[in-house]
Amino acid sequence: MLKQKQIGRSGLWVSELCLGCMSFGDPAKERAWALPQDQALPLIHRAYEAGINFFDTANVYSAGTSEEILGNVLWDMAPREEIVLATKVFGDPRPERQGLSRRLIFQQIEEVAREN
Repeated sequence: MLKQKQIGRSGLWVSELCLGCMSFGDPAKERAWALPQDQALPLIHRAYEAGINFFDTANVYSAGTSEEILGNVLWDMAPREEIVLATKVFGDPRPERQGLSRRLIFQQIEEVAREN
């Protein structure tokens, strides 16, 4: 089993290794090298079996499908309280959504929560 580290004083304990999920997505949507859910599933499962409880994604990886795949696989695989998800928000090119203000960050969080 992998060692875990506490993140600051947050009470969150994460595996020393994090599985980056940039390569998960719909190859037809954005990146030809992206792995669809059926190919990502065994990788995520093996990582969890090896003790990885820390997963990293972003709302721009494969146009958001990385988050969807990770959510779908983890939902069926592990209790939510055992998993730590890291995601990122990125500036949107539309003028009304540029920047990383508190309002825009929370708006993106709410959008991701609704979609997943």
